[in-house]
Amino acid sequence: QVQLVQSRGGLAQSGGSLTLSCAASGRTFSAYFWAWFRQAPGKEREFVGAIRRSDGTTEYSDSVKGRFTISRDNAKNTVYLQMNSLKPEDTAVYYCACAVTNMITRAAAALYDYWGQGTQVTVSS
Repeated sequence: QVQLVQSRGGLAQSGGSLTLSCAASGRTFSAYFWAWFRQAPGKEREFVGAIRRSDGTTEYSDSVKGRFTISRDNAKNTVYLQMNSLKPEDTAVYYCACAVTNMITRAAAALYDYWGQGTQVTVSS
C-alpha cells in the first residue's frame, strides 16, 4: 500500500505560479511512476504529467508543456508540481497518483493504483 497526501492548493492570478506537493508513505519503493491529473467541473480527469521514480524522466500533456514542471525527491518520498504562467483554464482539482507497474502509457488514470485526496487550484483572470 502507498498513501499519498497532497499539500493545499490555492488561488493564483492569471500568469502567476503555484507549487503542489504530494508526500508518499508506505511501500513507496514499489512505485514506478508518479503522476499528476486534474479534473475541472463537468469534465473528465485529465492527465497533466508523470515522472519516472527511478531516473526522473518526465512527460507532460500538451496543455501544460513548457509551463508546468514535475520533480521528485526520492529521499523525502515527495513529488512536486510547479505550475507557472497559470491560466484560468488550469482551474481544477489536482490529484497526484502512483503506479506500481511499469506502464507503456502513463496518461490513463485507470492504470494508477493509488491517489491523493485532491486539492483545488483556482486561477483568476
